[in-house]
Amino acid sequence: SRDHPRARGCALSLPPSRKRSAPQAPRLSLHLIPGPPATVPSARSARPSRGPRDWTGSIMGSVASRSACALPLLLLLLLQAERPRGAELTFELPDNAKQCFHEDVEQGVKFSLDYQVITGGHYDVDCYVEDPLGNTIYRETKKQYDSFTHQAEVKGVYQFCFSNEFSTFSHKTVYFDFQVGDEPPILPDMGNRVTALTQMESACVTIHEALKTVIDSQTHYRLREAQDRARAEDLNSRVSYWSVGETIALFVVSFSQVLLLKSFFTEKRPVSRMVHS
Repeated sequence: SRDHPRARGCALSLPPSRKRSAPQAPRLSLHLIPGPPATVPSARSARPSRGPRDWTGSIMGSVASRSACALPLLLLLLLQAERPRGAELTFELPDNAKQCFHEDVEQGVKFSLDYQVITGGHYDVDCYVEDPLGNTIYRETKKQYDSFTHQAEVKGVYQFCFSNEFSTFSHKTVYFDFQVGDEPPILPDMGNRVTALTQMESACVTIHEALKTVIDSQTHYRLREAQDRARAEDLNSRVSYWSVGETIALFVVSFSQVLLLKSFFTEKRPVSRMVHS
């Protein structure tokens, strides 16, 4: 029959019936009927269809992978950003002393000097800057802090000095930041570009400017903290010495009062001398 699994694709036809004289076995003739061509499931057809959630997950994964690849590039650009040449130093300046520093500057290059007295005396110091020809281009006396910017007109070694010669016993601590040249752009050919910055480049520039602001704020607060700490320690030492002096004076006054009161209640008996003739 056609329902049998092995007879699929075949048709059975029976011959016409003859006389009932003698029963004969029926003859079977097979006629092959071509069936549909066998198909092999391909890899694409074997994949299940994606729903909207699957597409959303794939898009989010691609965005996350792109951001993960962009983060190291952003950090690399920030780390490779060049900084202007200069020095930042905190040093001790004894009384009746002068300390000088030297820096080689090219012609036409701009340099800046920021300084501040952290501890000592009235928190003041003398400062002056000289060019390679010996001309004084900046001079200030008894300044607690100041800033100076100048464009070098002559190539050579510039000298800037801090003097505490007007003080006889005050020991000073001075901080200064000397920078030479303008800061180069964070991205190559940034100043000569005609097209607008991409989103990543704009983010790099914004983060770089924010980090510069954070560094300046940290330096300012660090100097203020050191200055306030020095004042607090000086005030603490003065209070301690004053307390020790008051304690000693209190003991001396108490002992003197005890001796004075004791002398009031002490009876002095006259001493009789017998004169023998």
